[in-house]
Amino acid sequence: MSEVKETLDLSKVYVSEEERVLDPSLIEKSAIERLPQPTGWRILIMPFRAPRKSKGGILLDTKTLEEDAIQTNVGYVLRLGPDAYKDGEKYPRGGWCEENQWVIFARYAGSRFRLNGEDAAVFGSEVRILNDDEILATILDPTDIHHN
Repeated sequence: MSEVKETLDLSKVYVSEEERVLDPSLIEKSAIERLPQPTGWRILIMPFRAPRKSKGGILLDTKTLEEDAIQTNVGYVLRLGPDAYKDGEKYPRGGWCEENQWVIFARYAGSRFRLNGEDAAVFGSEVRILNDDEILATILDPTDIHHN
């Protein structure tokens, strides 16, 4: 009985540096279309970014702005996962928030990740994914809340 040995075609396994490019169709999509779609009961949040100038007109440095963004507990709801607020027993009156709404959440809630390129320019350097039950309140204006 002879053994048949399959040879591994490395050209199908290894991807060269030149071939490591994004799908060209992704480049044509808008920044919001390229953001992650939260799964399950999760919510994609863009933390509030304070204005670059203080009320007194002082231009704030980048480090101060980044620290403020990390410490913020206010964000804008970009996307809801398909199961967010669908549990009728847990949410008998419906969801606590909707897309395109400002919300307050616990300071250390959710998973944080940074964006690169055009997405970072549009949305800031960080977005968060929170569970639907981590939303504490909805608000009309994020500047009504002190962020440090």
